[in-house]
Amino acid sequence: MTHGRTEAAPGTGWLAVWKTDAPSIRSTLISEGAEVMSEIIAGVEIPETAAVAEATRLMQEMTSPLIYHHSRRVFVFGVIHARRLGLEPDPELLYLSTMFHDTGLLTPFSDVEQRFEVDGADHARKFMLDRGFPASAADVVWTAIALHTTPEIPGRMGPEIAITNFGVLTDVLGLGLDELDRGQVDEITAVHPRGDFKNEFLQAFVDGFKYRPETTNGTVNSDVLEHFVPGFRRITTVERIIGAPWPS
Repeated sequence: MTHGRTEAAPGTGWLAVWKTDAPSIRSTLISEGAEVMSEIIAGVEIPETAAVAEATRLMQEMTSPLIYHHSRRVFVFGVIHARRLGLEPDPELLYLSTMFHDTGLLTPFSDVEQRFEVDGADHARKFMLDRGFPASAADVVWTAIALHTTPEIPGRMGPEIAITNFGVLTDVLGLGLDELDRGQVDEITAVHPRGDFKNEFLQAFVDGFKYRPETTNGTVNSDVLEHFVPGFRRITTVERIIGAPWPS
């Protein structure tokens, strides 16, 4: 059930087309012993690991420029916020969280319809476990992605989870933007331009939800469908309680 999106075997998503011969690449330099030029954006260094390099290539090739640039901005904004707040997320885990966080908009993880956040989290977990990351690390990234649209809760959790959410809020809603140096913001958007981000991002949400509208119930995502899709109306919690199969 791909609905015109990338077709993949159940349980694999588009990660099925991206394989590695290395059983474990966590915290391994892109080319061990080779001189690697650091990538620094607005004072934020992109982690230099094989997993980061592979995830970057994967996002460039298998997602869209909109999602790729958004995800990279989320990472850089997140790191800057973390420094300001005195938090120390693992750079590699934070990067993987931010790069995979919207992949579920484009491709479901399996034939089971589920929230796009869970699809993205499942993609990331499979990517990590297939490459030798410990389950505990994959669980951190899974949670960061699964909760990235959930209000308030991520901020009470670990730094990777909290900062993924904060980076998303800054890039999408502008929250915390006034806390950032204008020069840094300009550098970030020069490297990863926004373009017509607001309209294109909302359209990406519509395209990602219109074939599975029931998965948006009880989430902020239903706002998008109610605004843009004629005839769509969210089911309220009141309606669900009144309609429950209990006599009282």
